[in-house]
Amino acid sequence: MSDPVIHNERDGSRFTQLPGDTLLRAGLRAGIGLSYECNSGGCGGCKFELLAGEVETLWPDAPGLGERDRRRGRHLACQCRALGDVSIKLATGPEYVPRILPRRRRAVLTGVSDITHDLREFRFTAEGPADFLPGQFAMLDLPGVAASRAYSLSNTPNAAGEWHFQIRRVAGGQGSGVLFDGLQPGAEVELDGPYGVAWLRTDSPRDLVCVAGGSGLAPMISIARGAAEAGMLANRRLHFFYGAREPRDVCGEPMLAALEGFGERITYCPVVSSPGAGGWAGATGFVHTRLPEALPAPLADYEFYFAGPPPMTQALQEMLMVDHRVPFEQIHFDRFF
Repeated sequence: MSDPVIHNERDGSRFTQLPGDTLLRAGLRAGIGLSYECNSGGCGGCKFELLAGEVETLWPDAPGLGERDRRRGRHLACQCRALGDVSIKLATGPEYVPRILPRRRRAVLTGVSDITHDLREFRFTAEGPADFLPGQFAMLDLPGVAASRAYSLSNTPNAAGEWHFQIRRVAGGQGSGVLFDGLQPGAEVELDGPYGVAWLRTDSPRDLVCVAGGSGLAPMISIARGAAEAGMLANRRLHFFYGAREPRDVCGEPMLAALEGFGERITYCPVVSSPGAGGWAGATGFVHTRLPEALPAPLADYEFYFAGPPPMTQALQEMLMVDHRVPFEQIHFDRFF
């Protein structure tokens, strides 16, 4: 039986779904700019209408689809596989066309190190160069976990084939449970990537602002490292904000301190929402509320990158666009749930 062919009537494109791929991954692997963000069922960015043919739904209760969507017969491309040739209607755009085509590879866990009490860096090595853009993520297929897990990269592209992820332990989380408690150095996983549209825009003339919360540290550290390696900080500044729940969650400064220009062209501002009685002397509250008073210029003058819990990213996006009229083209984030 031949591999299914998907016809997207929205833009007339056709592509083949290879074994193991979802509709979304098949399209992106073929270089088609299918609309998406999280690639894991949460954001709803890859909703489509099935016009002809049959699909298999991998996660029927995925939160990216509401009841109204289900009643109207909509599906998520990241959670569907074609059971034969199909016709669909799915939004596309040039901003979604992969700059680097994602591909699958075997990766070996080569190192692990703690960052905080519940945040840990996992370092994998695969054959061939690690081709991705700073700020992107990859999908990991972990032993005993039915669905792929999306994790952001914290390092930068390299010829050594190193893929570094900073991952937070989630209570009851299958993926983080396997990573924290099951995998030992030398273990193999399947790594598929890169994915994501919130990658570093090296051609922007504006100063950069990175805002991270929780494991959103990873892509923001990748952005900061990428900006430094690209020479962007020779004539620009980078303002890095980290939102933590408690003082023990604060992290990231040592990684930034290793970059040239830290303390001058690179500034770091941690913000703690629940300082308690631990003697925290820094900024408090929600991290997004700190930006207007901490940044020296109007917010519309900056290029923004952010990653973290959905309430943080939602509040930050609304503040930037509604309250400060920051153009959408200067705001970069991938939604995860």
